Amino acid sequence: MRSLNSSGKITTKKIRPGRGIGSGKGKTSGRGHKGQKSRSGVAIKSFEGGQMPLYRRLPKRGFNPIRKLRIGTINLGNLQEFIDNKKIKNSDTINLDLLKKLKIINKNTDKIKILGSGEIKEKISIHVDQISKSAKEKIDKIGGIIKLPNK
Repeated sequence: MRSLNSSGKITTKKIRPGRGIGSGKGKTSGRGHKGQKSRSGVAIKSFEGGQMPLYRRLPKRGFNPIRKLRIGTINLGNLQEFIDNKKIKNSDTINLDLLKKLKIINKNTDKIKILGSGEIKEKISIHVDQISKSAKEKIDKIGGIIKLPNK
């Protein structure tokens, strides 16, 4: 039943099931006849009649991004060790492909970042995706070449 309230708005009265046949919601109170859904205290939610529910059929994904960039890191000190051990030559351009080929970083790595821990004595040429400020300063100081991708 609709009525005007004191502020002039139309309000509808809440339907009270189970208050006699004259209310239109009496006897079964709008629940139909028999069955699980007509009973009180029944919560079915995602029950699918015994079939494996959808939320259990789908794989768990959680907070793991589907396409996460794997960024490999390497310190200047480690690069110097590889140069000293003759694993990397001074003339080589240090890039993602070279480091993967020499198995210095994981083959699944998408990008590479040079970090500034340790010292570098050799003049090197580097083509990487990212570089820290301290590493950039140290390489510039010895006269090395740094090439970053255009953003």
